[in-house]
Amino acid sequence: MSTSSSTDHLTEPQREALAQFTAITSQPESSAIPLLTRSQWNVELAITRFFDGEASTTTAEALQAEEYALAAAAPPAAAPAARPPGPTAAIASASGFGLPRRPTISPAPRIVPQPNSLARRPPLLLSILLFPFSLLYRLTSGTWSLLHLLFPFLPRFRPLPKRSHDPRDTAARFIRAFEEEAGTEAVKLPWHEGSYASALDLSKSSLRFLLVVLQSDEHDDTAAFNRNILLSPEVAGFIQQNEIILWGGSVQESEAYQVSTALGCTKFPFAALITHAPNTPPGASSQGMSVVARLAGVTTAQGFVQKMQAAVERYRPALERIRGERAARDFDRRMREEQESAYEQSLALDRQRAQERRAAEEAERRKVEEAEKARVEKEIRAGKREQWRKWRAGRIEAEPTEGARVSIRTAEGERIVRKFPKEARLEEVYAFVECMGVDADGAEEPSGYKHEYSFRLCSMMPRKVYEPEVGTVGEVLWPSGNLVVESLGEDDDEEDEDDE
Repeated sequence: MSTSSSTDHLTEPQREALAQFTAITSQPESSAIPLLTRSQWNVELAITRFFDGEASTTTAEALQAEEYALAAAAPPAAAPAARPPGPTAAIASASGFGLPRRPTISPAPRIVPQPNSLARRPPLLLSILLFPFSLLYRLTSGTWSLLHLLFPFLPRFRPLPKRSHDPRDTAARFIRAFEEEAGTEAVKLPWHEGSYASALDLSKSSLRFLLVVLQSDEHDDTAAFNRNILLSPEVAGFIQQNEIILWGGSVQESEAYQVSTALGCTKFPFAALITHAPNTPPGASSQGMSVVARLAGVTTAQGFVQKMQAAVERYRPALERIRGERAARDFDRRMREEQESAYEQSLALDRQRAQERRAAEEAERRKVEEAEKARVEKEIRAGKREQWRKWRAGRIEAEPTEGARVSIRTAEGERIVRKFPKEARLEEVYAFVECMGVDADGAEEPSGYKHEYSFRLCSMMPRKVYEPEVGTVGEVLWPSGNLVVESLGEDDDEEDEDDE
């Protein structure tokens, strides 16, 4: 009766705030009402003060609390038709309080956890004055914590505050604690090991349903909810068959608490089904993600599955339509990419063929130029060779009456006998053979030309090759000698090329 009389003077929004605060902190109403009053009935500010101490209140938070109190104390007015429901309406609907029922769909904002702000250090004089009380509080809380470890059945007056951690580590810690409590033989649930924001992004990108489970470690129904509902074959099969993304957290953690505030959670355990709902009214969803079903408190596994399955069946056609549209867009995009790739490959092949054709034409042009250059050089060399033969024929000494008698058999089989002076160099014999049949017409020696003989003079028995620079006729062929002309093949090759 005392509890009822203590809340009779509260307005409906204040009762809602009180219910939300006590559901999260498990504090009696007699302790909760003064703290909410000092916080201007701002639930978030009151919970922050409860966990971190009232010294963490900032000016901005006080202004926010004042605005919140004014909004809560204002008389109810007719809401505009297109205006989305506010946080108070969301809380009332989820908790079953006597406010008008809001639409089934509510926003599912993307929450990125922020690190807890450190408590302000009070002034030095105030710290000195409060030191005895602080010391007494620490001794008392330390003693009670030790007793709680020795006797777990003792109640805990306030939960231990937890600082923000990495969302992935926080999720892994929650999953590990859940599985340890469930046991090794329990059903393994496909928990998402990541932040709420990453789970929401995955749900949006893959067009899958997201099931958010929020729990309070201090709530008596948490263990029963986990054992009888989440770990039941019906719920596990529902999650697996519908490929639902499952994310959970404890409101004692910073991220899960912020998610519970954003989703309007006032009673635990809490479950919300979130999906991409494109056909919702303007302002009813956050970036297309909306809460389409919610359950608070303990129910049965069949009731849980029935409500969630109804929401899945209601919004699955829209998701399949969007998925089909995405698949069609992806198919069109892939087709365009394949066509562009084929076009680029065709262009590259055409460029390669053109390059190869130009390279072949360039090689053919160089070949023709080189052949023409070789032909011109050959003609010039042949002309200079003929000029040299005429010039050299005019410089061959006349056959002496006395000298070395040399018999020469030409390559054509003709035998020539001639005398050469004893002191003449062997090159004179080479010049005689080279210039046979050439008339000396007084030609000049060609400039820039060095003649090379295309044959060699050899003796037969024993066979010996005499080079043009070997020595004199008297040293090699005296008093007589028999020589054979052996062609080196250069003239034959030149004649064959001329015939071609």
